[in-house]
Amino acid sequence: MIEIGSFIKLERTKRNMTQGELSEGIVSLSYLSKIENKKTKASPEIIQLLCDRLGIEVMDGTDLQIEEKCNEWYDMLFDRYDKQVMIAKYEELQQLMNRSINNHTLMFEIHQIRYYCVLRDLGKALQKMNEIHNMADSFNYEESYYWHKFKGNYYTFKEEYDKAIRSYKLAEEQIRLANIDEQEIADLNYALSIAHNNLWEDLEAIDYAKLAMEVFQRNYNFIRCAQCHILLGISYQRIKKPERALKHYNLAMHLGELNKSQDIIYLTHYNLGYFHSVVGNSEEAIKHYLIAIEEKNLEYKTKLETFTRLIQELYTIGDYEKAKACLQQAKEILELAKCKYDKFYNNFYDYIIQVYTYLLNGDVRKFRSILADDFIPYLTQQEDYGNLVFYAELLAVQLEKMGKYKESVQYYKVANRSYNKLIKL
Repeated sequence: MIEIGSFIKLERTKRNMTQGELSEGIVSLSYLSKIENKKTKASPEIIQLLCDRLGIEVMDGTDLQIEEKCNEWYDMLFDRYDKQVMIAKYEELQQLMNRSINNHTLMFEIHQIRYYCVLRDLGKALQKMNEIHNMADSFNYEESYYWHKFKGNYYTFKEEYDKAIRSYKLAEEQIRLANIDEQEIADLNYALSIAHNNLWEDLEAIDYAKLAMEVFQRNYNFIRCAQCHILLGISYQRIKKPERALKHYNLAMHLGELNKSQDIIYLTHYNLGYFHSVVGNSEEAIKHYLIAIEEKNLEYKTKLETFTRLIQELYTIGDYEKAKACLQQAKEILELAKCKYDKFYNNFYDYIIQVYTYLLNGDVRKFRSILADDFIPYLTQQEDYGNLVFYAELLAVQLEKMGKYKESVQYYKVANRSYNKLIKL
């Protein structure tokens, strides 16, 4: 069991009780503070009085009902599971866990980080991390593994991939000591592949995706195999091996269709769209993007990402009417998404929509202003070199058409510098 003082502090804060309210008539305020901060060990009698006031009991041994329900809930904490069922199971379990401090309390608290990440409530995930941070030095090897892994999940959802990799690596160090099973190790390797992929560290992404897929194949987990194929496709595309990239995308599509997984089918069409866009085949890219946006259960961010890619390709081939129609849909989605996503996504997609609105309406002055004064400085600050290459070149081309050759060269140079930074990542 963990130091009981840490749990008393956790349960007190969850009930919005002050130290004064908990300690009154039992111990002094300063003594309770020492108990909570593990600076002293209180007698069993005092612990019992504090727990009575909190309305909880300290249980010895294992409660098989709680163990079974915890394991059932832990197995649900993936995007593919029904969120309402997940929430209902959590609320049922929370009622049981609120009655006692038991052998599963700490693991339950740690898994709540993952739970809130899956629900995309990153504020509550961070709050839970802060609540149990001071307990970390009391974790056993298994608890430490999940603590670091779920922190990595949080940083991945925040798109802070360097931090995510550091956390995942700390989890990796606990594997042998914690006796983690191979399916769980495969999931960690998959998470590491995603983080490296987003940092354009493609060789590392390939290595981890292959390690994960070996286990998923052995266990006939074809959906996870398909996810690995998509990661491999992206990485091989970046290191200029298009045949291998296409092979992995096609394998992902085959597995998605075989398992009737709309998520996999969408992701594959989206990535095939980007693949054909990069090689300059806009017609084929548009075909895949149009299929991708037919998926009705996409998150707003995913819809915005797909629509903005589609708008770019439609503009490239000169189909301005369809581009305008897609632009209007993107505006409506962004309006719906504004209350859900953080400032970064709202700003990023708002800038893209403004750029193409001015471009398609022929408002050259505003187009030039939004890119030169706002969007390109914003992308520079975010170190988003991939989009910097695209939008700096887009501005350079328009300036060249306007006869602004000196200014055009300036933005071609921005695009070139950004590309050089991108390939060095």
